[in-house]
Order: sequence, then structure tokens, then C-alpha cells
Amino acid sequence: MNKHVKDVTPETTDLSRRSFLVGTAATGLVLGYAGVPGIEQAAAAAPANFEPSVWYSIAPDGLVTVTCGKADMGQHVASTMAQIVAEELGANWKDMRVQLASNDPKFNDPVLGAQITGGSWSTMMNFDAMSRAGAAGRMALTEAASASMGVPANECVVRSSTISHPKSKKSMSFADVVKSGKATKTFTADELKAIKLKSPDQYTMIGVSVPQLDIPSKTNGTAKYGIDVMLPGMVHGAIVTPPVRYGATVKSVDDGAAKKVPGYIKAVTLDDKTGTTTGWVVAVANTYANAKKAAAALKISYDGGPNAKLSSESLFTEAKRLQGLSDSGEFFVKDGDPNAAFGSAAKVLEAEYTTNINIHAPMEPMNATAEFKGDILHMYSGNQFATRSGAIAAGAAGIDPKYVVMHQMWLGGGFGRRLDADMMVPAVQAAKAVGKPVKVIYTRENDMTMDFSRPLTYQKVKAGMDGDGKIVAMSHDVVSAWPTARWGIPDFLTPSVDKKGPLDSFTVNGADFFYTVPNHYVRAIKNEMAHNATPSGQLRSVAPGWTFWAVESMIDEIAHATGKDPAQLRISLLDGKGKNDGGAQRLRNTLLAAMGLAGYGTKQLPKGEGMGVACVSSQERATASWTACVAHVAVAPSGEVTVKKLTVATDVGTQVNPDGIRAQVEGAALWGMSLALFEKATLKDGGIEQTNFDSYTPLRMSQMPEVAVNVIANGEKATGVGEPAVTVVAPAIGNAVFNAVGARVRGLPITAEAVKAAMKA
Repeated sequence: MNKHVKDVTPETTDLSRRSFLVGTAATGLVLGYAGVPGIEQAAAAAPANFEPSVWYSIAPDGLVTVTCGKADMGQHVASTMAQIVAEELGANWKDMRVQLASNDPKFNDPVLGAQITGGSWSTMMNFDAMSRAGAAGRMALTEAASASMGVPANECVVRSSTISHPKSKKSMSFADVVKSGKATKTFTADELKAIKLKSPDQYTMIGVSVPQLDIPSKTNGTAKYGIDVMLPGMVHGAIVTPPVRYGATVKSVDDGAAKKVPGYIKAVTLDDKTGTTTGWVVAVANTYANAKKAAAALKISYDGGPNAKLSSESLFTEAKRLQGLSDSGEFFVKDGDPNAAFGSAAKVLEAEYTTNINIHAPMEPMNATAEFKGDILHMYSGNQFATRSGAIAAGAAGIDPKYVVMHQMWLGGGFGRRLDADMMVPAVQAAKAVGKPVKVIYTRENDMTMDFSRPLTYQKVKAGMDGDGKIVAMSHDVVSAWPTARWGIPDFLTPSVDKKGPLDSFTVNGADFFYTVPNHYVRAIKNEMAHNATPSGQLRSVAPGWTFWAVESMIDEIAHATGKDPAQLRISLLDGKGKNDGGAQRLRNTLLAAMGLAGYGTKQLPKGEGMGVACVSSQERATASWTACVAHVAVAPSGEVTVKKLTVATDVGTQVNPDGIRAQVEGAALWGMSLALFEKATLKDGGIEQTNFDSYTPLRMSQMPEVAVNVIANGEKATGVGEPAVTVVAPAIGNAVFNAVGARVRGLPITAEAVKAAMKA
């Protein structure tokens, strides 16, 4: 292992693994493992391999295996990492392979210091480090080959896994060099930083739609997901969850009937010191079918706890109460003096915007397999946050986190759901109780009712305009549960600008938009009732999925109230003044591109049809991806909305794999449409009412619109594409509905009933 290379990637924030704490202070656990004898580590290379970096190795047969430190849930991020390496390394794509990293600290994220996959961060935050790793390998191979061939290294050319010397017509393959054992060059941090990388005009691999490396194994069945894990002597666990989402306790368990189920072993009541679960019981049996039968036969009595009477209505009522308090929450943005500007404004608008609880529902059910081998706990599961998940597993087992080995599996969908590790708790405690490896698989009902969902939100926006219709002030209050605060990781919170304390910026990102508004407040308010009753997580798009719903709807409302075209108003606001320099222009360009591709303003639409626009800078301001959408809808007299076409333009800076980007943007846009029109979960008596896809109804194939995508690749730093298009679609649809029939709907999802009511208002 090249000890120099593994420590050289830049860290912009001090998030060492020792700074992370699990969920509750009760655990007091640091994360990751280090120096434990006998721990199996991913990417352990044979001695003959050449490892220019911790991120890849080259075998004597010339195959290059890239280790992906990110969760791959179908977005092909492993192939993206390999493609970035291959560009600078000079490897032939047919020689590239991928594997997934363990939770060994050496694989911690180059920037964040933790293995986490989310926020559309992966490519943008790893592009430079993986490029330099590839370039270092090329230089080391070239130096070794030139010495073997007796030619100057600066006269060699590296292409298609071969180092050649055109003048002498000598050449050596990567395989030849590795077999020679002469590739030994190492690089210091300063040397890596000094490497001159290729300019975009020199790329031969980046920007090419090469085949995704994970597809063959996923289509022939050799790729292993968490649900595929089989271990010698393994038994199965089926969970029984309480009727209350969080806060219930088990009073008693009668397993008399369960004992009659063949293969039944034991019922284990979870004692979860991490606070991830409450009131859960696991039935353990020799097969999953028998475990399910035993679980169904258990007679369990519960104390429902403090949240047993709460409902969605309760949470909305509490949110409105909190918003009405002048001293609640913390300020995320505090520019100028909106209150004074409102007093002198020629026109003031106020509106309330809401979103309901939304569920992840990945197709692969949540699952985990736990096995104790002596003092070592081995966890097999697909997860998006290996650093935190390893600590959750350790907390559930009551052991030091350094004795936990995470075996990362392919994910059959994540979308933020697998940032949480609740599935590991029952597997760990059941395995400990029965002394055997235990695999736990959730039913769809388990997952939906116990999801760490997108939180219910209530937002109030107030805007003031002068006599010319120019926006002079805006205040924006966002009330919700705080998903990131629930993690108990201080470094993921943001200091408030009013110095009142840390806030969860992942509930307000997007509200700090790139429009020029001189007086602007954004207040983040934690709904403690919702936070406790519906422990929330990060669902694909995170805060911009609701903040831009409010912002982009209000911008449209302002346009109509002041007699301006909504698109032209946005263009005027994206003037790039002050702190908005650079970003505003890029966002403006995407809006213009979407408008042009959609033919916005150039078509005479039939009665009951309309186009609406929205443009966003998701995910966070500092890591923005510039995305705009024009939605074309038809609204029936009944209020039913049909989306005819979504036109999305996105500025990705540098595109690695064009086909992959288009797939991501199309999928994100359709997810945004699903959230906009169809998805809604509700809380009643402390529990989630929707239990399967008959009552929780995402977008169906028959409801698919036409989707047109314009990818803007301008050679700037690569941005993320997995989530931004989710955030732009709902407001574009809402604005299109208004343009079609004059109905302004301010709550998601946009139902036929809500549209009909707004048409009458």
C-alpha cells in the first residue's frame, strides 16, 4: 500500500471519524475500526499488484480494480469513479473493474472524512482526488516502463493500457510493467497537488458514454445485494413493529403460538441504546417464511408512549403555532431589514406552503445480516453512511466500534433511506441472542410504517414590492422536523447567523437562493413534536424539495401580482450582483435553455393547458447544480392534472458519462413529478397510515409524460445530478396549473380536489 497517496486528498472540513457520535449521547461511541487483528478489509490486493492509490490497484494481468467508497444504488457511481481514474491513468475501459469499499478508515471520504453518499456530492467532491490518483498511477507506470525500455519517460505516450515510445516503437502494457515489479514510485501530498491534470479539450474518456461496469453482473445475477447474503448456519429474523412510529415500549410478549411454528427459535425484544428503534420485537426462525409466521403468531402488548395520539393535523397545528412565535427558530439568512422594507412597500404578498410526509420505499426491502466471529461483528448490508452505520451496529451490540466490519453490498435503491441503519439493530441483537448469524428482511409494511421519512413541512413566505414591481424584501419561515439534527453529529449542523445556536441547514437549503433581493430573512424552526413523532430522514432532494416549492411558487405569485411574465421576472432577478456573482448567471442560462427547448411563450395552448417555469440551485448553495424546468400540463374540469411534458435543462459543468447523466436527470424529474402529484403519507394515532403501494401511490408507468433533457457541459467543475431535477418539477407544475386554469395550489401533493377548490376560490 502506498502510504503516501492515501493521506493526500484535501479535507475542507474537519470531520474526523472521532468527531461523529451516534444518535444519542447514551452511546458515546466513536466510529470506524482501526488496527483490529483478523478484520477482513475490502480491496486487499495480492502482493504482486501495483497500488498507486488506496482507490485502485493494477493486477499482473493488467486489470484495474477501482474501489468505490460511495454507495452504488443504481446511479452507477462506481463506474463514474472508475471512468475518472481511467481518464488520467490512460487505461482501456475493457480493463476496468469496480468493487465496493468496507468501512476501513482508509476509505473515508476524501473531503468529508466520512463514508457518506448523498447530497449529489459524490462526483463533484471526488473528481479531483480520483483524477490525481489516476495521474499518479500513469506517471509511476511510465517511469517504470521507460527505465525498462531504456527510453526517456517524457517521450512516452500512455494510451489504452499501454506505455509506448513512438521513436523506438517500443511499448509495454500495464500488465508487463506490473509483472516487472518496477512500478514503485510514490507521491507526497505536495507532489500529488502539483500534478498538472488534463484540460477538458484533452479528454478521451470523460464525456464518453462508456458502458456501466456494474450492469453485466446485475443482469446475470452475480452482483450481490444485501438481500442475497447467505452465510453458513444463518437463521432469519422477522420484525414486529408497534402501531406507533416512535416512542412505544413493549410491555409483554407471549410466544406460545409462535412455538408451534416449525423452526421457531426465539423472540427477541430490542433494547436499543442508540435510540434508533423503540418497541420492536424480532421473531427468529430457521427460514424467513417461518420467521414471518412466528412473528405473526406473537402476542405483544405495548405502551404507546407520548406520541400515540398525534396526527398530521397535530403536527401542522404545532408548526403554525411555532411560526407565529417571534422568538422561535434560528436565522439561516439575515440580509438587510425586511420588516422595515415591508412597511414602505407598495405591495405585500403573504402565502403559506405545505408538504406532507413522504416515504422512500426503495424496491429492495431494508435488510441486514449480522454475524459475530469471536470479538468481531460482521455486518452485511447496503448502506449510504458506513461511518455512522458501523457505530449504530456497535451501539446495538454494546461493543467498541473498532470491532465492527461493514461489508458493503450493492443497493437496490437508497434515495436517502439507507443513510439510516435501523435494519442493523434487530439483526445484531437477534444474532447476539441466538448465537448464530441472523438475516433480517423488512416487509413492505415494516419499511413504510417505520421509514425515516421526508418530514411534513409548513412554510410562510412574505414578499414586498416597490411601485415598479421590483422585489425589495422577502421573509421565509421553514418549520419542520430536523433530520440531520437527529443524527447527533454536530459537524453536520450549521451555526445560525443570529448566534442562537446550530441549525439544521438541510431543512432550509435552497431558501438562500441566487435571486437578488436586498432584504431577505430565512428562519429555520424545529418542530419538536414532529421531530419526535416522525423521526425524519433525507429523501432524494432533501430541503430543496420543499424550500424551492415555496420560493418558486412565490416568485410566480409575485409575477402575476405585478403584471410580469414569470420567466422574465426570474431573469431580471438573476443579475449576479454581490454574493450571487457567477451562480446567478449559470442558473439564468439553464432557464433560458429550458424555455427555448420547450418553446415557452411561443405556443398558443388549448384551453385548460398551461406552461410553468421554475429554476433552482440544488442541493446546497456551496455545491449547487443549476437546473430549470418548464412543465406543460392539462387540467380537466374535475381538477385532475395531466403532465404532458417536462423540459429540464441542467448545467453539470463537466459531464463524465452523458448517458448516465441523462438517466439521472430523467429519473429525478419523474420522482419530482411523483412527489408533486401523487405521494402522501399521513400520521394518525401516532402511526403512519399507508402500509403498501395500494395506499401510498407513486407515479405509475401509465402516468409518464414526455421528458426532454438539455445537459449543459461547459468544462466547469463537475456538479451533481442525482437530485436537483427532483426539486424543480413540483413548482413548475404548480405554476403551470395556475397558468392553465388560474388555480393556485400551495400544498403538495397537488390533488384534483385541491385544484378544483382553488378554481372556485
